[in-house]
Amino acid sequence: MNIKTNTLSIPARNTTFGAVLITLTLLLFIWLLPVSAQSAAAVNSSAQSSAMGGAFTGLAKGVDAAKYNPANLGLDGYRQNGLELVSFGTSITNNSFTLSDYNKYTGATLSTSDKQDIMEKIPTEGLSINADIEASALSLALGSLVLSFNGVGSADINLNRDIIDLILNGNIFADTIDLSGSYSDGLSYATANLSYGMPIYSSGTRQLALGVTLSYIQGIGVEELVEMDGLAATYIEGYQGQGSAIIRTASGGSGYGLDLGAALKLNDTYTAGLRFENLLGSINWDKQTEEHGYIFEFDTATIDDFDDDIVTSEDYSIDIASFSTSLPTSMNVGFAKHGGKFLWAIDWTQGFNSAPGTSTKPRMAVGIEYRLLSFMPLRMGYSAGGDRNAAFSFGSGLKFFGFYMDMAVITGSSLSAYSAKGANLAFSTGIQF
Repeated sequence: MNIKTNTLSIPARNTTFGAVLITLTLLLFIWLLPVSAQSAAAVNSSAQSSAMGGAFTGLAKGVDAAKYNPANLGLDGYRQNGLELVSFGTSITNNSFTLSDYNKYTGATLSTSDKQDIMEKIPTEGLSINADIEASALSLALGSLVLSFNGVGSADINLNRDIIDLILNGNIFADTIDLSGSYSDGLSYATANLSYGMPIYSSGTRQLALGVTLSYIQGIGVEELVEMDGLAATYIEGYQGQGSAIIRTASGGSGYGLDLGAALKLNDTYTAGLRFENLLGSINWDKQTEEHGYIFEFDTATIDDFDDDIVTSEDYSIDIASFSTSLPTSMNVGFAKHGGKFLWAIDWTQGFNSAPGTSTKPRMAVGIEYRLLSFMPLRMGYSAGGDRNAAFSFGSGLKFFGFYMDMAVITGSSLSAYSAKGANLAFSTGIQF
């Protein structure tokens, strides 16, 4: 989306933070009209992994090995027999405002210094909102083999910084507003996966293993922006704008995926791992495939009267042929200490595509686990990079008579929950036998 226009000035208002958020939401619905995603997935469904910042390539065992590195299933000490009853991870975050900011500004009339503070918190690329979810149920681990079932989704929305500046502070005469960088993408699907790990070399305690995960993918929903153009301007009496968008959608499809991994167990203490996720992975959408066209226009709208009476629109929907989407490919490299009461791990994730749930910017994660009590481990992690916020994570769990239950929460750039830029949590439970 790339929109520019010359504008006349509109005065800044004594706006409340709530009014700003409402206006931003309305603008998202207008400029990005029906492009909001079906469902929300760059999040860990393993609570143990989430608590350790996602640094799990060299530690994952049993059912978790199928999620993070199937090659681990070929190593001694990493094979398990068990049934994971349910696990999920969910995250709704933004890249600008913390819980502390929300508490500070909500309900308050914004002063000039408040508005300046808000703008300074928004990065150059704009206000980004990400919603991710991953869940699994009744996944079975039998030694070197794992059968798992997952549901995945991701939604990414970005609003250009200039729009927010305009709403907060108004604009000067003949100013130019650049709305490029505003977008919304989304995808959701379910998978049935068969993972297998096989040792190919062994010398004493040193082992090398390779692993593979084959997936059948059932597409649930997708919305893709094919084309968008438009313009917006502000006058003394309010906002004016017009534009159009073409979106293609589908509510069903199928495909196949392939993950490959390698794991090197150096000794009884240290392990290194490498995994390529979605090395091959695509969905052919063939159910209810449609193209939707939208034309919108609004005239002299203001913050006080931005409603359906001001906005006019036309739209059409037509059936189209089936189309395919590729799942984003990424690489994980990890190194971990897996022996004793104190465990630690380091992971590097590199995406090869920019798409909902992944980024071409590398992401680093470190995590620790301390088992002072064998049935109640304590975990902590930190991750930074990619297209997600830097964050600390914490978690614990219970394990007795083969039953386990793990939980994790993620804060923000400090240990305080008030530094969190959203809500992040994970939960896992199952039985090992």
